[in-house]
Amino acid sequence: MGYESWVELSHLMRLDAEPEVIGVASQPFRLSWRYAGGRRRIRHTPDYFVRRRDGRAVVLDVRPDEWVEPEDAAKFAATAVACARVGWGYERVGVIDSVLAANLRWLSGYRHPRVRREPVAESLRTVFAQPQGLLAGVRAVGDPIAVLPVLFHLLWRRELAVDLVGERLSAATVVHPAPVAAREVESNADASAASVAG
Repeated sequence: MGYESWVELSHLMRLDAEPEVIGVASQPFRLSWRYAGGRRRIRHTPDYFVRRRDGRAVVLDVRPDEWVEPEDAAKFAATAVACARVGWGYERVGVIDSVLAANLRWLSGYRHPRVRREPVAESLRTVFAQPQGLLAGVRAVGDPIAVLPVLFHLLWRRELAVDLVGERLSAATVVHPAPVAAREVESNADASAASVAG
């Protein structure tokens, strides 16, 4: 997936971590129009097209607030109007919270299914059925070297949950069961993948 800045990369990680996002396309289309009927042609290529599980579509432009010039703002406004005409949402997003970005960057290293070990995953879900500190729960399951990667995978998949915005992940971070809605989305995604695989 293409990105042109660290800000875009952070948003890609955020989108990848959201269970309700099922697809993302980089620089999905180019808009072209003449300004106020004049001779000057204006063009704009949004950064991302996002498809959500419920079928909704959202177009994103990623630009830090301090870098939005008046000409950029006009392009973003025109893009929002074009998106609304075809029934898509539109968002201009800036710099992602630094704590959230750091936590997502860390957890993204454990996103691949090869990290998952089912007996350990089941034990972690059981231990963290009652909220408790990250390292205490991990030690209750086994050797932290073997257990932590599985926990980080479950956090990425939203099978367990932590506050990703309040503070960076640490031994004391409280881990708890994921909200029911997030678990249902993951369960439906697994079922869809299994049916496609045959």
